[in-house]
Amino acid sequence: MGALSPWHIILIALVALLLFGPNKLPELGRGFGKMFREFKEATSGNGSSSDETTPTPKKELHEVTQESSNQQTK
Repeated sequence: MGALSPWHIILIALVALLLFGPNKLPELGRGFGKMFREFKEATSGNGSSSDETTPTPKKELHEVTQESSNQQTK
C-alpha cells in the first residue's frame, strides 16, 4: 500500500461532506486539530502538565451542554 493519491483525498473529502454536511465539517476539523495537538504535546514530554491543558470534566461538560443549546437555537 502506498501513500494516498490526490484522487483518494478528494473522494474521502466528498464522502465526509455528504455524511456530515458543510456546517459540521469545520467543527470536526477543529476537534481533530485539538486532539492531534494534545497528543503531540503529551508524546513530546516537554509540554505543560496535563492538569493545566486538560479541562476538568465539570467544565468540559458545561461547555458541551452550552454548545448543544446554542446549536439547538439556530
